[in-house]
Amino acid sequence: MIVDDPTAHRRRWHWRTLDNAAGGLALDLGLYAVSATFAAITAVTSTLLPHRAWGAVAAVGYLLATLTVIAQLLLRRRSPTSRLTGLSARWVVTGLAWATTTLLPLAWQAIDRAGGRTDRAQEEVVVVEHAGSRLLEHGTPYLGPDAIAALPPGEQLMGYTPYQPGMAMFGLPRALLDTWWTDSRVWFAVGTALALALAVAALRRTPATAGQATTAATHRRDAALLRGVQAATVLPICALTLATGGDDLPVLALCLLALAFAAADRPGRAGLAVGLAGALKLFAWPVALVLIVWGLTRRAGTRVAVGAIGLPIAALLPALLVDRDALTENVLRFPLGHGLVTSPAQSPFPGYLIATGLPAGRLIAAALLVAAGVAIAVRLARRPPRTAVATALICGYGLLAAIALMPSTRFGYLLYPLALLTWAPALHRPVDTPTAAVADERSGRTTSA
Repeated sequence: MIVDDPTAHRRRWHWRTLDNAAGGLALDLGLYAVSATFAAITAVTSTLLPHRAWGAVAAVGYLLATLTVIAQLLLRRRSPTSRLTGLSARWVVTGLAWATTTLLPLAWQAIDRAGGRTDRAQEEVVVVEHAGSRLLEHGTPYLGPDAIAALPPGEQLMGYTPYQPGMAMFGLPRALLDTWWTDSRVWFAVGTALALALAVAALRRTPATAGQATTAATHRRDAALLRGVQAATVLPICALTLATGGDDLPVLALCLLALAFAAADRPGRAGLAVGLAGALKLFAWPVALVLIVWGLTRRAGTRVAVGAIGLPIAALLPALLVDRDALTENVLRFPLGHGLVTSPAQSPFPGYLIATGLPAGRLIAAALLVAAGVAIAVRLARRPPRTAVATALICGYGLLAAIALMPSTRFGYLLYPLALLTWAPALHRPVDTPTAAVADERSGRTTSA
């Protein structure tokens, strides 16, 4: 017999009450208003010039979205059933907000950069484009340790490519043609939009858990889906990252796509999606591991693993065969702090503060990180996730713990756990029972999704 936690139910009730207030418009208003404030502060105070340029444009976009939602709330008071205040209208506002707060500043900075401005992109944009050029010319995106050592001291950091080999594909357009639309951020945005569109389509086609879903259940799922898309697009940490750097967004979007396929009971496709993400960046590998465990609960672990493990290995093999030392230097030594230069990732999270502020702090932070990993492994072994919802929650909280405890990390990495945790409610299948919320929660622990 399962005994539900009343406190947990109250927390879920409070969140749903907030999320559903005024048909979801109240939280929309808060999101856009707070984002407008953040963008305005960034435009005035940021020490990074690409961030300041983003804030100047995005603040206007968020302000327009805020005013639109205010108009929707006023209209809703007069006409509660108006289509201009419904879910479809909220999707339109979200799309316009993404266009004005992410795509417009991205294109603006890419055009300025093509015109000669050197302060219109973060360093990772240049790194990815150089990796694309090296891949095209030498068959590997990486410079070896000797080649990096031969660079002037101030340029050695830019000689590193701390990504998986697949990331260089986004730099190939610039290697072939030097114009604004070959900026790697443009292709990061294309990849992100495509993966999110496929994820939305997969979830909307997901059948009900029992019979025909009610309209109310489907509406709940679609509203949660909109909130998940907002978290991956218009949330400032995601919008700023894509407009100024962008390499994390296609990785995140592919992870969300993998979870959507898991919710749709497509383990093979889930493995392929997370495998593509893993071929781009290491951050997807923990998600791949949890998805493989989810697949094992459905006797589909092999189908998940073929893509989740096979694609990253296939991406690594050419670079390994061309120059093993270069691959090791870039994807292992540098991220672990043993490269010729130190990573500039130094956001003041607990792991960084411990590593820099205590005797033997780096060892202590590493031990804490390992302990967190062991705790998650024990959780997976004792209570493996049987639904896509549980899988997303484990991935989100696990990455949050890892980011907090890593000795070298960035504030921007928080986009992964924030988006994964917000995505989880959208992975519930619509059900046709009046106690859908309770059934969903119980199914996360007792049945397969």
